[in-house]
Amino acid sequence: MGVRFRLLGPMEVHDGSDWRRIGAAKWRAVLAVLLTEANRVVSVDRIAAELWGDAPPSTVANQVHGYAARLRKLLGGSLVTQAPGYRLVVAAEDIDFGRFAALAEHGRASLRAGRVDAAAAALAEARALWRGAAFEDVPVTPMVEAERARLDELREGVLEDLAEITLRRGDHAAAAAELADLVAEHPLRERLRELRMLALYRQGRQAEALAVYDDLRALLAEELGIDPSPPLRELHERILRADPALAGPRQDGDLAGHALPVRQLPPDVPDFIDRAEPLQAVVDGLSSGTDDGPPPVVVVAGAPGVGKSSLVVHAAHAVSARFPDGQLYLDLEGTSEQPRSPEVMLAEMLSALGVIGGGVPHGPHARASLCRSLLAGRRMLLVLDDAAHAGQIRPLLPATGTCGVLVTSRRRVTDLPGARHIELDVLQPWAARELLTTIVGAARVRTEPEQAEEIVRSCGYLPLAIRISGGRLAGRAGWPLRELRERLADESRRLGELRVGELSVRASFELSLRALPAAAARAFALLGLLGPQTLPGWVLGPLLDEPDADETLDALVDANLIRLTGADAAGQPRYRLHDLLRAYAVEGAAALPAGTRRAAMTRLLTTWLHLAESAAAGLPPSLFRPTPVGGPRAPLPPDVARRVRADPLAWFDAERVTLAAMVALAADRGMDEQAWRLAATLIAYHDQRCLHEDWQRAHLAALRAVRRAGNPLGEAALLCGLGQVRIYRDALDAAVRDFSRSRLLYAESGDRRGEAMAIAGLATVHRVRGDLPRARDHARRALDIVVETGDRHIEAQLRNGLARIALAQGNLDEAGQWLDQAIAIAEGLGDIHRQAVVLREMSELHRGNDNPGAAFDALRAALRIFESLRDERCVAHTLIALGRHHAEHGDAPRTIDAITRAAVIFRDSGDHFEEAKCWQLLGELNPRDRTSARVHLNHALRFWQASGMDDRVTEVRATLARLGR
Repeated sequence: MGVRFRLLGPMEVHDGSDWRRIGAAKWRAVLAVLLTEANRVVSVDRIAAELWGDAPPSTVANQVHGYAARLRKLLGGSLVTQAPGYRLVVAAEDIDFGRFAALAEHGRASLRAGRVDAAAAALAEARALWRGAAFEDVPVTPMVEAERARLDELREGVLEDLAEITLRRGDHAAAAAELADLVAEHPLRERLRELRMLALYRQGRQAEALAVYDDLRALLAEELGIDPSPPLRELHERILRADPALAGPRQDGDLAGHALPVRQLPPDVPDFIDRAEPLQAVVDGLSSGTDDGPPPVVVVAGAPGVGKSSLVVHAAHAVSARFPDGQLYLDLEGTSEQPRSPEVMLAEMLSALGVIGGGVPHGPHARASLCRSLLAGRRMLLVLDDAAHAGQIRPLLPATGTCGVLVTSRRRVTDLPGARHIELDVLQPWAARELLTTIVGAARVRTEPEQAEEIVRSCGYLPLAIRISGGRLAGRAGWPLRELRERLADESRRLGELRVGELSVRASFELSLRALPAAAARAFALLGLLGPQTLPGWVLGPLLDEPDADETLDALVDANLIRLTGADAAGQPRYRLHDLLRAYAVEGAAALPAGTRRAAMTRLLTTWLHLAESAAAGLPPSLFRPTPVGGPRAPLPPDVARRVRADPLAWFDAERVTLAAMVALAADRGMDEQAWRLAATLIAYHDQRCLHEDWQRAHLAALRAVRRAGNPLGEAALLCGLGQVRIYRDALDAAVRDFSRSRLLYAESGDRRGEAMAIAGLATVHRVRGDLPRARDHARRALDIVVETGDRHIEAQLRNGLARIALAQGNLDEAGQWLDQAIAIAEGLGDIHRQAVVLREMSELHRGNDNPGAAFDALRAALRIFESLRDERCVAHTLIALGRHHAEHGDAPRTIDAITRAAVIFRDSGDHFEEAKCWQLLGELNPRDRTSARVHLNHALRFWQASGMDDRVTEVRATLARLGR
C-alpha cells in the first residue's frame, strides 16, 4: 500500500507503518497544495503564489525546491519532479477527502435510485472520515480555502442526506433530534429546515413545525432581506392545511400484490458503475405516469457497446418496487439479420401473462388487444431490449399509465410519440477506471495505475471494451497491465485484441453496420480516412461525390455510429467518430480500392482548399500568400460558403484543428500539391491570430511531402513562409537559409513575384540584424520586381519597409517619402490594413521629428483599425509601440497597461515567445520600480531558459544584475 493522507482534520501522513503529523507549517501548506491538485503538475510559481501571494521572497524558487526535497524524504517516489514544478502521484482513495467525495457521490446516487440501505451505508462511512475541520492545521492559502469550502459544502450535503434517510425510514423522533442540532449549526440552510419541519409534523408537532419556518423567515429578513424559497413556502402552506400527502411513506406491506407476479428481468449487473444522470433520468421518466394517462415510455439509445442494456436492467431493478405486478423482458433482436416480429413477441407476452395454447388469438391485432386488456390496471414494467425501429415497439405498448415501458436501441427511435429519449455516452474517465478496477482487482490497478489509465483510454471509455479488457486480464493473473496496454497501443490491431470468449467489440460494430443503407456504410468507411478530429457534416458530400449527403449523415447519426458534438464558433454542427468506431472505419477504408480512396481524398481536399482560399480572401491581404494559380475548384457547399463570406475569421477559428489535420493527412498520403497549397493558404489566418506554432507545423509537414515528390514550386513557397516564422522566433540564421533556398527555387520556376517575396524576407533579416545597407539593397531589388509584376499590395508594404530602414538610418526625409507613397497606394487599393501598418510606421517618423502628439495619434488610429479587423498580432505590436512611447514620456502606468495587454494577447494565442519578449521589455522599460521590473524579467528569464535561448538569457541576467546594484 502506498502513502496515504488525511486532511479532514489535522494533516496526517501514513508512511506504511503509522500515521504521522508534519511539523512545519510551510511543509503542510506545500503538501496541501499538491494534494489538492493530485496527479497534476503544480508549477513552482503556483506554489509560491499560494504560500506568499504577491510578495514572494527573493529566494522563492530555492525555498519551494527545499520544501519539496524535505517532503520527498517522507513521500518517496510519490512526489515527482516534472517541469515546471512537481506532481504528487496518489490514488483518490488514498486521500481521505478523495474517498469522502467518492462515498458521498455513491451515496447520493444510491439514494436517487431508491437504494436507501446502500445510500445510508456509504454516507455514514463518508461522515465517519471527518476528524475535525478540513485542513484544520494547514495555513490558509487561496487554493486551500477554496477546497475547504467545497468539502464543507459536500459534508453538509451528506448530513442532510443522512437526515433524510432517517426520515424516510419513519424514525421521525430521531430525525427531529438530529436535525435540531444541524439547524443550530447551519441556520440558513433551507433543506435542513424543510426536513425538520417534516419530521416534527409527522410526530404530530404541527405548531413546532410552523415555528421552524417562522424562525427562518425572520432570520432571512434580518440578515439577507429575502423570504424563504418557494418550495419552503409551499411546505409551510401544506402544513397549515394538514395536507394528507405529507404523511410518511407507506410500508411495503401496504402494497397490493398479485398471486403470480412476473419476474423476467435478467440479473442486475454485479459490477455496475453508477451513471447518476442517465439513471436518474430513466427513473424519473418511469415515475412520470398517471393511472388514467398513457404509459411512460423511456428509450435509451447509444452507440454499440456503450452499456445501454446494463443501464436499463439496473434501472429496471431499481424501480421494481413501483411495478409490484411484475416485469416483462423481451429481446427484440433489432441488430440481427431478422429482427423479431411484433406478432411473435406478443405471443411471448401473453404466455408470460398466463395465456397458453388455444387461448392465444391469431394475428398481431388480436394479440395486441388481448395484451392491452390483461395489462390494464396492472402495475407492470415492460423492458424491450435492442429495438430496431418504432414499428417493432408500438404493438407491444400497454394502454394505461399503471405500466411503464423501457426500451434500448442503437438507433434514435424519434418517431415514437410521447417517449422520453435518453442518449447514453461513454463512461467518464473515473468511472471507466472504477469499472476496470472492479473486474481486475484494486491491487493490480494500484500497482500499475498509469497502465490502467492507458488501457481505459485505449478503450475509448467504452464499457464493452473495458469489460473485455478486464476479462482478459482477469483470466491472465500473471499478466502485468503493461502487457495489455502495449497491445492496445497499436490502433491497427486494437479491435483484434478487444475480444474475450463470445464478446467482441468488432462483432458488436458489425451488427450496427450491417443494418445501414449502402451509401451510409460506404460513407462510414470513407470517414476512416480522416483522422480523429471533429468534422463538419458537409465533408460527406465530397467524400461520396454527391451534392447533398444530408440523408446519409442522418442515417449515421440515427444509428449512433457518428456523434453530434455540438456547434462550433461558425455555427456549424460538428461530428465525431468514437475512437474504436474510427479504428473500425479505418479497416473499412483499407478494404476500398486505392483509386477510390485517393479520389475521395482529392475531392475533399480540393473543397477544403477552395473554402480556405475564400476565407483568406476575406482577411487583410497577406504578404506571404503564394502566387495565385489556376486549377480545378470544387463546388462549395452553399451553407458553408455563406458562413465563410459572413465571418471568415470565425470560420477559420472553427476549422483551425481540422485544417491542420487536413494538411498533415495530405502530406502523409503523398498528395503534395494539396498539402503545400493548403498550408500556404492558411498563412493569412495564422499570421493574424499569431498562431506561429500552427504555421510552422503545417509548413514542415507539407515541406516533407513536396521534397519527397520533387515539387520545387511548393518547396519555394513553403520555405518563404517558414522564413517569416523564423524571423518571428528570432531564428535568423535559419531564416536566411530558408529565404535563400526559396529565392533560388522561385527563380528556377520563373515565379518572379515569389522571388521578390524571398528577397524581401532577406531584407527583413538584415534589418533586424542591423545591417541596414544590405537590407536597403535587398528591399529595393524586391520592390523593382514587385513593380514589374504589378502586385500593388506588396508594393505598398515594401515601400513601408524601405521607410523603416530609412528611419533606422536617421534619414527622416527619405522615410517620409517612402511612407507617403505607401499610404497613397494603400488608400487607392482601399486596403485599410495596409494603411494601419503605414500609420504605425509614421508614428516613428513623427517621433523622430519631435512631434509626440502626432506620433500618439498615428498609433491610436492604427490600433483602432487593427482592432476592427480583429488582427491580434498587429494589435499586440501596436500596443508595444504605444508602450514604448509612453515609457519615453515617463508614463509608467500606461506603459505597463499597453505592454501587459500585448503580452496577454500573445499568451492567449499560444505565442509564448512574443509573450516573453513583452515581459522582458517591461522589465527594461521600468527600471525605477525595481520590484516590478525583477518580476517581469524573471517571467521572461524562465521562458528563455526553458527554450534554450542563451542570448536572451544573457541579456536578461545582465539587466537583473544592473537592477541589483
